[in-house]
Amino acid sequence: MTGTVKFFNGSKGYGFITNDETGKDTFVHATALNGIQINEGDKVSYEEEESEKGMTAVNVAML
Repeated sequence: MTGTVKFFNGSKGYGFITNDETGKDTFVHATALNGIQINEGDKVSYEEEESEKGMTAVNVAML
């Protein structure tokens, strides 16, 4: 799936991606970035995985 980075705090290591199709926000942790840096407004592809706190973005890549 694809989305737009809504917010990402690099010092805290987390943020949110807004899904392009649904408009829903998905939590993203720095460990899912595979070494890339993301900033607000960046277009990304990602997969979603269920966690104890809801859906989490994994395998995030820049578009």
